[in-house]
Amino acid sequence: MDWFDLLQMALHFDQHLGGAVKQYGIGVYAIVFIIIFVEIGFIPLFFLPGDPLIFICGAFCATGAIELWIVMPVLFAATVAGSAVDYQIGKMVGHRVFTRAYRWLDKAALQRTHAFYEEQGALTFLLSPFIAVIRTFAPFVAGVVQMTFAKFMLAVVSGAAIWVVSLVGAGYVFGNVPIIRDHMSGIVLFGVAIGVGSLVLRGLWRWIR
Repeated sequence: MDWFDLLQMALHFDQHLGGAVKQYGIGVYAIVFIIIFVEIGFIPLFFLPGDPLIFICGAFCATGAIELWIVMPVLFAATVAGSAVDYQIGKMVGHRVFTRAYRWLDKAALQRTHAFYEEQGALTFLLSPFIAVIRTFAPFVAGVVQMTFAKFMLAVVSGAAIWVVSLVGAGYVFGNVPIIRDHMSGIVLFGVAIGVGSLVLRGLWRWIR
C-alpha cells in the first residue's frame, strides 16, 4: 500500500471500517482513536472523517462487529484528548501573542474573544463537535485567547459526551438504513442548524423586548 492509498483510506475510513475490523480485529479501536484524536488535535488534519466514522461505528455495533461498551469510551477519550492537545498548542501560540507587540494584531479583539469564550464557552463546545472544521479550530482558539482551562475541559467533556452518544446511538439505530447512512452529514448539520437557529431567535426576541 503506497502513501496515496493510505491517505485515501484515512479520508474514507468510515467506508473501510468493515474491512479494518476483519483485518485488524480489536486493533480497530486504536485506529478509530487515532483518527478522531488527530482530527481534533491537529489543525492540518481537520479533513479526516469525524461524524461519518462515529456514525458508522454505531452501525457496526448494531451488527455485533464491534463492541458498543468499548468503542464509546474510546471515541469519548479521543475527543477529549484531542481537544486538550489542540488547546495546549493554541495556548503556546497565544502566550507569544499576548507577550509580544505585533502591529498587525488587535489585542483588544483578543480580549473580547477571551471574554466570549469565558461566558459562552460551554455552549460553543456543546455545538462545535457536530460541525466539521469548527471542532478542530474551536479548542485551538480557546487556547490562543487563554480561556480558563477548567471551564474549557468541563465544556469539552460535556460536548464530547453528547457528540459520541448521539452519533453512535443514531448509527446503532439507523446506521443500516441506506437513505440515512448516505445523507448522515446533512442530517447532522440540519440538526445543528435548528439548535443554533433557536438560540439566535431567542436572542433576537430578547433584544426586541
